Parts: sequence; C-alpha cells; structure tokens
Amino acid sequence: MAGTPLKVYLVAGELSGDRLGAGLMRTLKTRHPAVEFRGIGGERMLAEGIDSRFPLETLSVMGLVEVLRHLPRLIGVRRTLRRDALAWQPDIMVGIDAPDFNLGLERQLREAGIPTAHYVSPSVWAWRQGRVKSIARAVDAMLTFLPFEAAFYARHRVPVAFVGHPLADELPLENDRAAARAALALPRDAEVLAVLPGSRASEIRFMGAAFLEVAARLCRQRPALQVVIPAATPQRREELDALLASHPDLGGRVTLRDGQAHEAMVASDMVLLTSGTAALEAMLCHRPMLVAYRMAPATHWLARRLVKTEWISLPNLIARETLVPELIQDAASVEAITARLAALLDDSAERAALEARFAEMHATLQRDASRRACEAIEALVEGRPLPASVTPEGIEEVTS
Repeated sequence: MAGTPLKVYLVAGELSGDRLGAGLMRTLKTRHPAVEFRGIGGERMLAEGIDSRFPLETLSVMGLVEVLRHLPRLIGVRRTLRRDALAWQPDIMVGIDAPDFNLGLERQLREAGIPTAHYVSPSVWAWRQGRVKSIARAVDAMLTFLPFEAAFYARHRVPVAFVGHPLADELPLENDRAAARAALALPRDAEVLAVLPGSRASEIRFMGAAFLEVAARLCRQRPALQVVIPAATPQRREELDALLASHPDLGGRVTLRDGQAHEAMVASDMVLLTSGTAALEAMLCHRPMLVAYRMAPATHWLARRLVKTEWISLPNLIARETLVPELIQDAASVEAITARLAALLDDSAERAALEARFAEMHATLQRDASRRACEAIEALVEGRPLPASVTPEGIEEVTS
C-alpha cells in the first residue's frame, strides 16, 4: 500500500451501517491519512469524507415481499455502482450490511479482480443457510461481530475474522442514568419508558401507532410515567409528530427528540422497540427491553417457513436464551405489549438482574472492532492471512 493512497469502496444501506462505516473510516484514516473513500454513505460517513454516489436510504427496504416492488430500481443502482467501482479501481470493496444488495455487488467486483469483504454477517445461520455457498463466492472475508457467527463460517470454510462489535467499544461499561435524564430534561425520580419504533418508514407504519397507544395506556395506569421517543431521522420525526397529534392525552408526558437514542435508553427504566440494532444498543446500555415487531402478512408467512432460529433479537441470540420478551406479528397486540411492559416495570428485581447480565455480555463484545476490521482489510489488500479467526467450536484464536 506504500506509494499511492489507499482507495476503499464502501456501501452502507441504512443508519446502522452509516454509523459502522464512519467508525471504520475514522480508524482507517488514522492508519492511512491519505485514504480515499467512495460508494454509498449517510451523514456520518459523509462527515468522514466518503464520495457518496447515492443517498443512504436508496437501499433501505424492509421485508422479503417489499423488496420485489423495488427490485428494478435496486438492480439499476447496483449496475451503476459496479461501473463506478470498476472505473475508480479501489484497492478493496467493503459492503456494510445490506446483504441482499451488497453480496451481489461484491461477487461482481471480486470476479473483476477487486478484493472484497463484508462487514456485518447476514443471518445465514438463522435462515437460508444455503446462501453460505454464494457468500463464499462473493467475499474474500466475512467480518463478524459475534463469535457464534464466526464459528458458523469457519465450519463452512469461509474466511472469517471475528472483530467484536463497534457499538460495544463505543458505549461505556458504566452509564449514568441521572446524567442522561438531565440531558433530556426528564425528572430525576420519574419512571421512564423509552420508545423506539424504528428507523424505517415501514417500521413506523407497522408499529408507530401501536407503540403510541401502548404509551397512552401505560400513562393512564401509571401517573408518574414519562415517555421519551428518539426520532431516528427528520422524516421519522415528521411521521411521529403526525401520530402524536391523534394522542392529545399524551401532552406533557412524552418527550420527542431528534436522535439521542443512546441518551433515551440510558435514561429509561424500560425500553420498547422493534428488533434490529436498537435491541443490541439497549443491551449495551444495560436496559431491560421488550421487542415487538410486525411486518407485511406475506413477509411473515414466508419468514415463518424459512427462519431456523428460536429468537429474532440480538440479546437473545447472543445469550442463546430468552432474556428479552419478543412479541411478533399477531402476538404484538397493544393489549399484550401493555401488559408485559407493566409487569416488567413493576418487577424491579428482574430489571436489576437483567441490567447486570447485559453488562457482562457487553464486556465480552468489547474487542476494539474498528481497529481489528481495519487490520483485516489491510491483510486482504496486501494478500496476507487474516489476523484473527474463530475455531469451529467458537473459541477465538488471535494470531496478530
């Protein structure tokens, strides 16, 4: 890599990928000050210097069925990115999550002689396990957050590096609930529920109204309860404002914020959220949570037949047991969500035990992930063996 600037093509598909990509870019810049970035990124990656060819939300489509409507557009975007990358000739292409889009692009670029890596494993261990063969053709390495993911790839002889989770590095092992409440102007001694209905328009459509009705019912039952709702984007803020207009009974009980999801979780006694990265972040904030999720009926019908795992939320998957209640599809009724949250809010001993367990899990995921991902990328560019691997039994072997 000496003599010419390192050129890295990065493609992120949503807000969580933008955050991960920005951390990776920041670390690469400390090791290679002249590095150049191109591809797709959001505000955080733009701030780190990526030349983004499309807006971040271009790839943000949720659900098996919903993707079909957008398929012609997504194929066109991938074709454009392929031409753009081949003209630019990066030293490596790194797809960040968005596997249904990125793995196809990675395969095309790898076949053209460009090294490729995928950052954030798709849930291939949970459903459509046959995809591991196409993943092996698409990437020179899979960079995983979790040891059990790396063990899966090692068993299938796909080059893998377990790097840990960047969020686990970013968030402290000790957090200050009182300081978070002060930052959000929440009463110090109030009971606080954080509500995170999702970062995608489809998640607000499926869960937004239900979550607000749950909040309204709990506020009627619990006079001291305060509700804080962090809006993931300005578009989600507009949608949530419109939904709140139909709940005048929540006036004075709801704090709606732009961003500040971390502060909202730390400030809370309990978190209500849809699944995804938010569940992991709540775990890393050491806060008890309830996961509720609905999707298009056809998507749910397909998922029930394809998914081979007992859980959908990352805290449960990491623990390999049910620590977090999961209410999915028909089970995610307003009545059921309200009842489970009320029971958890009443059980301070269970909440304290969960906070302690989540703190232990947090410590196991702190691995300086961005640095280790950078080391894996450097190894691929230079044609060296990956610096870290996991045995099929799931025991990490650091060889760097």
